[in-house]
Amino acid sequence: MVTELAAACAVLIWLYLLFLRGMFWRLREDEPALPPLGPWTVAVVIPARNEVETIGRTVASLAAQNFPGALHIFLVDDHSVDGTTEIARASAGLDLLTVVAAPPLAAGWTGKTWAMAEGVRHAESFHPDYVLFSDADIAHSPDGVANLVARAEAGGYDLVSWMVKLRSETFAEKALIPAFVFFFFMLYPPAWTESARRKTAGAAGGCILLRWTALTRIGGITAIRGELIDDCALAKAVKSTGGKLWLGVTSKTESIRGYGTFGETGRMISRTAFWQLQHSVVLLLGTIAGMFVTYMLPPLVLLTGRPTVMASGALAWLLMMAAYTPSLRFYRLSPLWAPALPLVAVFYTGATVYSAVRYWTGRGGEWKGRTQDAKS
Repeated sequence: MVTELAAACAVLIWLYLLFLRGMFWRLREDEPALPPLGPWTVAVVIPARNEVETIGRTVASLAAQNFPGALHIFLVDDHSVDGTTEIARASAGLDLLTVVAAPPLAAGWTGKTWAMAEGVRHAESFHPDYVLFSDADIAHSPDGVANLVARAEAGGYDLVSWMVKLRSETFAEKALIPAFVFFFFMLYPPAWTESARRKTAGAAGGCILLRWTALTRIGGITAIRGELIDDCALAKAVKSTGGKLWLGVTSKTESIRGYGTFGETGRMISRTAFWQLQHSVVLLLGTIAGMFVTYMLPPLVLLTGRPTVMASGALAWLLMMAAYTPSLRFYRLSPLWAPALPLVAVFYTGATVYSAVRYWTGRGGEWKGRTQDAKS
């Protein structure tokens, strides 16, 4: 009886996810006709820490923007020791790029938010209409900034963010990256992010355009100074003060950072997974149970040999694959990857548990030699 109920519950979960959670799974690039741009001014802020492998392409792609307004890049060097600033300077003219040395990290701040705040402080003299927060590993499309600003102006949005196309070349990336995007939009459905009736507020940190007046209204980056998941924290701060958000996906602007192995992706997930669960054992156990019922139970009950249970499991698995296929299509991968989503879910669940273990043992997550989110 318990197995029957659990299998039926899995079916109900997938019906809910497919039809009642903002249709998050469609993953469509929405490119409606946009109005012509005015003489807008955009300050681009790039926090960078030992990014010699990617910073050149990022800065060059921003310097080559087909943007009719004024644009200036503020690269904040967060104590790099690998030549990041030299590569950045060689990739854009001095008239387009200002390199800022981040001061020593202040107490109560994360490294990225501290660098973001320093970039904003220097950008203030540029009197921008918008600030674009870009990660140091993003290759922006030539019309990327223009499209972001045009969308913000057309919809009256205070924050516009793209989930850029992540690299998906190795076997591990093909297995895990489309699922990462799928899970992200499940947590932050774009339709719910945009809706003023819902508290959901999502943004993808690699590419966030923020209206300067909205940044001022929330009190600047100080409002999110201690956040590890700074993108969604920023979106939440903007929405809580009456701001209007838009979140979408693009294949034209890409991340050029690779997570080529299962270990690299696992470490990326574990840096912030337990933080997102607020370091709560109850939420961790609930997440494990939820992942098991939603993803792992459907194929497992096919082994029971009981027709009713097997039918429910098969239906839930089919619904799961139907929801996941658009993510695979976006990454130009075969739908034959879809049946493997339960195994991918096992990996993500394990990375979440590992995140908790690292927190409890005082090791925390690591980024570019800096430890973060470790229990003292």
